[in-house]
Amino acid sequence: MTNRLIGVIPKHLTERNLRSPLSRALREKFGRRNLRVIAGDTIKVIRGEYSGIEGKVEKVNMKRGSLAIEGIQREKVRGGNVKVEINSTNVIITDLDLGDKYRQALIQRQHEIEKKNPSEKKPRIRKQSKRYSRSDKKSETKGGDKQV
Repeated sequence: MTNRLIGVIPKHLTERNLRSPLSRALREKFGRRNLRVIAGDTIKVIRGEYSGIEGKVEKVNMKRGSLAIEGIQREKVRGGNVKVEINSTNVIITDLDLGDKYRQALIQRQHEIEKKNPSEKKPRIRKQSKRYSRSDKKSETKGGDKQV
């Protein structure tokens, strides 16, 4: 990303900041590792001061990549309570809100693709570089002539 785009990140890249990993049960069910968090999802905080607390997402802040979770508040100095925003990387999704038909279709579509082509994800094989192999480097002297 160039410097001129730092303040103005496109929406499709901002959504990447709102992804959170799924719990083990959801991973097995949907065949996905992470999903975008939306209001209505149930999450569990796994890092930070509020770790171990589970609650529903009330609000999603796209710019900061943070979530307001019901039940997580702190007291102000002058009195009153304020919602604490938790970064989306510090939580795991324990239950999905599948009321959104577009989200349901997205999950279903990606799950079906993985079922059809399970061998699609092959491990990457590193290509050998065009440089000399180690045996050739050892046989060279500083002058560039090979020893015999």
